[in-house]
Amino acid sequence: MTQWHRYPGGVYKSREDLFQELEERRKRIMALGDAKVLEKRKKAGQLNARERLAHLFDGGEYTEIGMHVRNRTVHFGMDKANVPAEGVVTAYGKVNGRYVAAFSEDFSSMAGSFGEFHGKKEAACVQFAMDKGMPVIGLNDSGGARLQEGMDTLESYGWLFHTQDLASGVIPQIAVLLGPCLGGQAYHPIMQDFVIQCRNTGFMGIAGPAFVETQTGEKIGLEELSGWQAHAVKSGQTHLVAEDDKHAIDLAKTLLSFFPSCNREKPPRVSTADPEDRPVPALDTMMPDEPFRPFDMYEVIRQIVDEGFFLETLGYHARHMITGFARFGGRPVGIVANQPMVSGGILDCDAADKAARFIRFCDLFNIPLVTLVDCPGYLIGSQSDWAGILRHGAKLLYAWSDATVPLVSIVLRKSYAGAHYGMLDKTIGADLVFAWPTARITIVGAATAASVIFAKEIKESKTPEETKAQRLQEYSEIYENPYVAAERMCVDEVIYPRDTRKIINRSLDLLANKFVQPGTCPWKVWRKYSNINL
Repeated sequence: MTQWHRYPGGVYKSREDLFQELEERRKRIMALGDAKVLEKRKKAGQLNARERLAHLFDGGEYTEIGMHVRNRTVHFGMDKANVPAEGVVTAYGKVNGRYVAAFSEDFSSMAGSFGEFHGKKEAACVQFAMDKGMPVIGLNDSGGARLQEGMDTLESYGWLFHTQDLASGVIPQIAVLLGPCLGGQAYHPIMQDFVIQCRNTGFMGIAGPAFVETQTGEKIGLEELSGWQAHAVKSGQTHLVAEDDKHAIDLAKTLLSFFPSCNREKPPRVSTADPEDRPVPALDTMMPDEPFRPFDMYEVIRQIVDEGFFLETLGYHARHMITGFARFGGRPVGIVANQPMVSGGILDCDAADKAARFIRFCDLFNIPLVTLVDCPGYLIGSQSDWAGILRHGAKLLYAWSDATVPLVSIVLRKSYAGAHYGMLDKTIGADLVFAWPTARITIVGAATAASVIFAKEIKESKTPEETKAQRLQEYSEIYENPYVAAERMCVDEVIYPRDTRKIINRSLDLLANKFVQPGTCPWKVWRKYSNINL
């Protein structure tokens, strides 16, 4: 028996008609936008908006939400415009077995332009993820603001930015740049925790080349202005660089594997065949005999982490500072390390910014942190001072001091002056500090100290070079070795390098249930937040 459903105005439709209408609408929207654009991008090796989501979610299965949303503007031809799904597909599904929300912009639908309801769909996706306690991934591919919608477009940006801010620190947010992302559109990837950019197709900038030339007279190409080198190398805003769409999405999935779904959970621990107490004899001979001869910190990391796997972030930027994720005994851990092979592993403005942001992310999402230290100090000199090294360097101090996750520091060699705190020591917040026998921990290096303390004696000596060498050795023996720091309880133990992996795993076991509640200690009184030097 046919059932009839009355619509306003006295129109009747059968159930079959209603289902047919739904099917037709879904087919029209699922077909996405301009076929020519889709074909051109397919030839270039790019996936379409829904193919990207299928590659992201386990088994290609996901539930789309907001499919039927459309603009309400009728001006400037928008009443006749065909913008399926408002140029962005929003959905949820499982990634690595856990629920994740995502939005995927569709360049074939009016260039994926950001209009009122395009923005509200993205904001609703972020809000949905925050309410349900799951990460959100943005697959960005948009020509920018939809100017035809005027003020409605402008207000929708604010709606999205505000929602992203509320979600920051509550759920992990990852932005993937698979196409252009210019103008106001570029702010929402930057407000997310990590940015992944396709090497040949991803572009991000506050304005495109044409607008830059019109407003400033500067002639510059899109690749130079907004390409991967502009942000992965120079600006330090792109964390990972991908070769194509699939690689970029795979990197996002790998990142997610280290994170909890939200800030109320611990990161997922996985099984590993790599023994937690595995000795690493190669580390005993890795350190050069000469104190300022560089060694490769990446090799140390590969030797001590589970199965040698390390996912570096911002690897092209401030290369003297290493940040990234690895596992110890199956536990996700954030690693902060100096790279002596580049600028001696010194701390400058970029290195401090890079590490501080990474530390705060790990702390927000309950990821323990391990530092590997070989740092001569903060960069000095007029250019460094004028660039704001004190302000930028202070970010590191704030980050460590505010952190409540397990904090373990391994001092391999130099830990001098402000870098002693900038790379995590006991007084700034470390739970455990260990040192190799090659560690040199003091206010300044022996050569510098000797030239100041014994300057007059050396100058007046009949054999100044001999006196200088004698005093330098004396200062080094008294203050520069790790045992003095251990005597003062600044170092918990001096360890054999080969035991580094075992010691870190034991430390993380001990600190697994570390809990810090503001207000329980005199220095942890209630406050909104620290006034960090931004």
